[in-house]
Amino acid sequence: MKLGSLGIPTEARTGNRTVLRAGATLAVAALALTACGNGGNEGEGGSGNDAGSESYSIGVSQYVTHPSLDAARTGFEKKLEESGLDISLDVQNAQGDQSTANTIAGTFASADHDLILAIATPSAQTAAQAVTDTPILFTAVTDPPSANLVESNEAPGGNVTGTSDANPVLEQLTLLKEIDPDVKRVGIVYSSGETNSEIQVQWAKEAAEELDLEIVESTVSNSSEVQQAANSLSDVDAFYVPTDNAVVSALESLIGVARDRQIPVVPAEGDSVARGGVATYGIQYEKLGEQTADMAIRILTEDADPASMPVETYAEPELYVNPDAAEALGVEIPQSILDEADHVVSADDAEATEDAEGEGDSE
Repeated sequence: MKLGSLGIPTEARTGNRTVLRAGATLAVAALALTACGNGGNEGEGGSGNDAGSESYSIGVSQYVTHPSLDAARTGFEKKLEESGLDISLDVQNAQGDQSTANTIAGTFASADHDLILAIATPSAQTAAQAVTDTPILFTAVTDPPSANLVESNEAPGGNVTGTSDANPVLEQLTLLKEIDPDVKRVGIVYSSGETNSEIQVQWAKEAAEELDLEIVESTVSNSSEVQQAANSLSDVDAFYVPTDNAVVSALESLIGVARDRQIPVVPAEGDSVARGGVATYGIQYEKLGEQTADMAIRILTEDADPASMPVETYAEPELYVNPDAAEALGVEIPQSILDEADHVVSADDAEATEDAEGEGDSE
C-alpha cells in the first residue's frame, strides 16, 4: 500500500566513553571493512582526493547504533561500492554520546576528507557546526530547516544537504485508530535533546486534533531512562514512538511496558515494527542511504554544489504490520489492513538482522 537495514564497527575505548570505530575501503567492486585506530584522522590507508586522481575519502559520523541508522549506512556503502569508484570510508559512531559526536566532528574538521556523511540529526548538527569547507551530506534527519542545517529544503544555501526521513505522522496515528478505535490518550516518550523528536511531537499534536486524540508526553535524556518514562505514562491507551535515537535504541523496554498493560505500540519506522511494534507506514532506510550515495557521487564526480542541491525525501512510505506483536500486546490487526500490507514482519525478522550484524562483526 503506497502513500503520497548494516555493519557495526569494532569497539574501542577513549577514557570512560565507548566509541565504535572502523574504517572501510571501497575499490571498484570490493568493499573491505577494516579497523581504524587513528581516532578519525586520515591514516595510512586513506588519502584525500588529489587533483586529477580518481580516489576519494569520506568521513562517516553515525550518532548511534540501531537498525534504521545502520540500514541507512549500509545502503550508502552498497551504492558507493556499485559505483566502481575508489573510495575510502572513515566510519565513526558516537553511540549516543553527544560529546563523542562533537569530538568526531572536530576530528573530521581537520581531516583531509572530500565529503562527510552525517547519520541522524545530532551528528549532522555537530558536523555542520565544525566543518565549513567540506561538503556535508546528512541522512535520517527529520526536518533539516528546523535543525538549522539548511536555509530551506529547496535551496540549502551552504555546504550541507542530504536526505530526510520525515515520516507521515497523521497517517500513522490514523492507522493506530483503525487498529484500536477505543484509543483516546497516546503516550510519547522522546529525547528532550533531539530536535527531530520535538518536531515529530508537534506534528503528532497537530494530527491528534484532527483525530480526537490526546497526546501525553514524557522526556528522557538518554536510553537508560526510557522504561521509567514509559511507566510514568500510566493512563495512556497506546504508545507512539517517533524516530528518536535514544528511544529506538531502547525500544524493547518500552514494548515491555506496553505488553504488561496490553496496549498497542505504533512506531514511526518499519524496523521498529519487526522489533515489537504493531504497525506503521515507514520508509526503507537502506534505500534512503542509497539515495544519499547518489547525491555523494554527484558531488564527488560532477562537482555538484550542496548549496543548490535540494534536500531529498523518500516519497512512498510502505505499510508494515506485525501480527505476532499485536497478539502479544492484546490487539488484533483488522484483516483489511493485513490485506493492504506491503510487509508482514515478526520478531524473526529483527533477530535475522541482529544475526547478520553479529556475523559482520566477527569477520
